Amino acid sequence: MVIIMKDLRTHYSLDVSEKDFGKKIVVAGWVEDIRNIGGIAFIILRDRKGTLQVTGLKKKDPKLFEKLVGVSRESVISVIGECKKSDKARNGYEVIPDEFNVLSEAETPLPLGVVDKVESELDTRLDNRFIDLRKPDVQAIFKIRNEVISAVHTFLINKNFIEVHTPKIIASSSEGGTDVFKIKYFEKEAFLAQSPQLYKQILMATGLDRVYEIAWYFRAEEHNTRRHLNESTAVDIEMAFIKSEEDIMKILEGLVYTMWKKASECVDELNILNKKLTIPKLPFKRISYDDAVKKLNANDCKIEWGADLGTEEEKILGDIMKKEGDEFYFITNYPLIAKPFYTMPEGDKLSRSFDLECKGVELASGSQRIHNVNLLKKRMEECGLNPKDFDAYLKAFRYGMPPHGGFGFGIERFVMELLDIYNIRECILFPRDRTRLTP
Repeated sequence: MVIIMKDLRTHYSLDVSEKDFGKKIVVAGWVEDIRNIGGIAFIILRDRKGTLQVTGLKKKDPKLFEKLVGVSRESVISVIGECKKSDKARNGYEVIPDEFNVLSEAETPLPLGVVDKVESELDTRLDNRFIDLRKPDVQAIFKIRNEVISAVHTFLINKNFIEVHTPKIIASSSEGGTDVFKIKYFEKEAFLAQSPQLYKQILMATGLDRVYEIAWYFRAEEHNTRRHLNESTAVDIEMAFIKSEEDIMKILEGLVYTMWKKASECVDELNILNKKLTIPKLPFKRISYDDAVKKLNANDCKIEWGADLGTEEEKILGDIMKKEGDEFYFITNYPLIAKPFYTMPEGDKLSRSFDLECKGVELASGSQRIHNVNLLKKRMEECGLNPKDFDAYLKAFRYGMPPHGGFGFGIERFVMELLDIYNIRECILFPRDRTRLTP
């Protein structure tokens, strides 16, 4: 809050200290609760950092008192008054008001309670997200999210990556397939990007040999599950002059470790959420696709070789790996048929690819990429794609393209697993799914 009144700085609730006792201060925020017990009233005021208590005394100023107790919950107010030490108040101090102003009065009834003990349905919360985000536990999720994304920047910059921003309106599908949002682009047809895949690969031909992006994904899949969104964010990297996909996995596991460690330092937010984090140990376990299939088959989960692992198979494998002591693990060397056209083959049937799983949920997918233009065209054709639709992409491979690879790492999925959140919609501010386009 940046409100200056009578040359007094507006204090956040947690900014007030003993040096303010006995002085006049300004506080401002949302009215969370009012308790009127006759000649005295306690108004709980909430700001970004927490709550504070304004104590109204009827005998001191009857008109001011009536104005205070008459304000509606969730109205925005400012108060000028004396800051007094109080052992009974939640922060060890209270503010005795001399002046009081309603900056914005909230309508009644509220569409959603902030401190009500009865929890609202998720749809009700998301329909009124601006109020839902006033809740300390909801804010805690996004404060932790902010910290882990900050850790992404620090880690990757220290590994000599530079941040880039690629187009989100593109002329051809990023990964082939049909799960794209088509848009009219003047006289042409275009698509919202499924990922920055094609552009980050093109950048490997420029000499900017380590790039990353906090990217937006737009995918028109018609699912409606607790783990999927149609608009999501991810950490995308691409790096050149690699020896194999192992170089990429080392970057990814180091990144995840750093993000998890950074989250563990968010003590106040974790306390609000009643969460304790155990920092994972490096390196993460590597198991091949073949070994994963064997483990599943041995546990009465029959899966055909070559099929991608579905949600149920991932969950069963996660339980198996957890019993073996591994919550994080890579599944490597997927069948080539299960991977996109740009994935480097390993022999005739396998690929130099990997998925990173956490407790049975896929967090990231990556691979070494094909850097030979002729092999890339061949793989496009094998995947039913027309190389002519990718002319601009393929051109970058004709004039010197180093060996390279990368991954896409879902931010919402990571936050979901980090904090044991059941529904991914709680991990993004304004979710977009099969049925939700507003707010």
